[in-house]
Amino acid sequence: MPLFLLATGQALVMLSGGIDLSASSVMAAAVVAGGWMMTAGHAPASVAVAAMLAAGAGTGLLNGLAVARLGLPPFLVTLVSMTVLAGVARTGPPPPSSGALPEEFTMFGSSLVAAAGLAVLAGGVVHLLLERQVAGRWLRALGFNRTAARAAGVPVARVMAGVHVLSGLLAAVAAVIHCGRMEAGAPLPGPRLLLDVIGAALIGGAGLRSGRGRVWRVLAGAAVWATLDTALTATGWPVSRILMVKAALVLATAAAMKAGQRAIAFQP
Repeated sequence: MPLFLLATGQALVMLSGGIDLSASSVMAAAVVAGGWMMTAGHAPASVAVAAMLAAGAGTGLLNGLAVARLGLPPFLVTLVSMTVLAGVARTGPPPPSSGALPEEFTMFGSSLVAAAGLAVLAGGVVHLLLERQVAGRWLRALGFNRTAARAAGVPVARVMAGVHVLSGLLAAVAAVIHCGRMEAGAPLPGPRLLLDVIGAALIGGAGLRSGRGRVWRVLAGAAVWATLDTALTATGWPVSRILMVKAALVLATAAAMKAGQRAIAFQP
């Protein structure tokens, strides 16, 4: 479910023609911050969750403003955010011991019903946004052709900033579920998880500058990628070899999608 949420946010940014390299590191930093607030800071679970969500959305807003208003490449902006947040997650306060988090918080991850409900709610909101709201049509138009979308009156800057905010917010929701499931605020390997996020989004049909993509397909892509990760881990291979296989699969998937787009474009 955390992978589905991260991949959904990634798919939204990819639909706009960009990429968010910081999503997994946003999740990692939010896990550490939330765990510290509820243990060393003695903050109520509701306050910690609100802070985690605000931090995710705030990071997305900064990324979006840098891309939309300053005209910086999404790759560069989110790469910097990924590096900074990964450093924060690794050099922050020591994580609390397992079982130290309050029960009203861990229920989001330890209870399958609560975790699934939170993920379905977030995915449902994104689905309605894409399929039922004008903002979804703006996003798809932006992905198909940015120049034509701008000429048609699409608020390009607002759409680009908005998708980065949603990506950061979904990463924070994923952090709530993961932290609750682990019952500890231990940091995650954010950069390593990024490959899984991009792979799940690509398998789900979210291609760069395509304007195509559906939430249910991203869910299927996350399930396929999670199954693949489990199978590769079961082989007993070292992490470096598993990452090489995953990287090759991501590249192959992107190449296949590009070839398919060209075939459609050249149909009489």
